[in-house]
Amino acid sequence: MVQSKKEKAADKVLTLLFILLALFCVVPILYILSASLSDEIQLTKEGYSLLPRGFSLEAYKYILESPKPIINAYGVTILVTLGGTAVSLLVTTMLAYVIARKDFKVGRVFAFMIFFSMLFNGGLVPTYIMLTKYYHLKDTIWALIFPYIIMPWHVFLMKGFLADIPTSLIEAAKIDGAGEVKTFFKIIVPISKPALATVGLFIAFTYWNDWYQSMLYIDSPDINSLQFYLYRIMNNIQYLSTSMQAGNISIDIASLPSETARMALCILAAGPMLVVFPFFQKYFVKGLTVGAVKG
Repeated sequence: MVQSKKEKAADKVLTLLFILLALFCVVPILYILSASLSDEIQLTKEGYSLLPRGFSLEAYKYILESPKPIINAYGVTILVTLGGTAVSLLVTTMLAYVIARKDFKVGRVFAFMIFFSMLFNGGLVPTYIMLTKYYHLKDTIWALIFPYIIMPWHVFLMKGFLADIPTSLIEAAKIDGAGEVKTFFKIIVPISKPALATVGLFIAFTYWNDWYQSMLYIDSPDINSLQFYLYRIMNNIQYLSTSMQAGNISIDIASLPSETARMALCILAAGPMLVVFPFFQKYFVKGLTVGAVKG
């Protein structure tokens, strides 16, 4: 199909617009990276820039001075992210498949129950009592995984894709002698890879960025998540800065990386996911668009 001059001009304008939007997303990351590599005194005096203000690695040296805890926190977070994403994605897909089936009579009832939980839930206290007193998950790795196994928005996102799978495909599998379990794993799952990648990425981001569950349920420093460990470091820096300003601690405040350490913490926390995301980008885009257009 040959494009007209107006269509070509419109494509160029859209391309330029998306390039500008991409730059708007990238520039803040570059500012954070630049600030994390800057000298604390010069950054305070001169402000942020795209290039480091007096190149310095003091912020990273301060954070990584004792590497064992942060390596352990990385290990815990990677384990929770991989394990939690696998379990959550499996349960989410099975639940979404059931309520998406038109021949499942009580599918709407289950869908309403899931939707209702988005509007109202038990709250913090009942959840805490349930997980600690009855499930005995206090101070265990499962306390970081269990709360996010089923998230309603992910279920409905997956349902939107699975609802577009032709019923005739499932019926053909039944005629060939396949049971429900075999149909799900041999037919439904393989053709749902874009949606699985999209929802899986959302779930992985949720697990990776979580620090709240560690604060509630984890006392042992050996199973602290990365985000919570970095959160504690940030609180320690804030406490030292406040104490030095009050004169309670006799340390040169200029020697303590405060603002640069905050930026370094952002890079350490978000860096791995920024590296992983491009590998799933094509599935992510396809998964968001497939099932959205009818016909």
